Amino acid sequence: MINIRPVSDLRNKFPEIEKTVMETGEPVYLTKNGYGSMVVMSIEQYSALTDEVELKLDEADRMADSTDVRYSGDEVFKRVRGRIHGRKAL
Repeated sequence: MINIRPVSDLRNKFPEIEKTVMETGEPVYLTKNGYGSMVVMSIEQYSALTDEVELKLDEADRMADSTDVRYSGDEVFKRVRGRIHGRKAL
């Protein structure tokens, strides 16, 4: 179940929010004036979301360092669209 709380709880009930995040492994969504403001999650949760992206960015950096070939934004998106639609582009 999604845990939604007012952002004031971060200040007033931090230990309770921390316990919820750490024990359930689920994020806590915070609202301000009835609208979404931020999400509190454990470092483990955050890492699970970002580790693969970080690895891919590191791989892209290594590839960029190993070649002088560069593509424009239009060329990149043309290739991506081609792959999405099942045809080879460029």
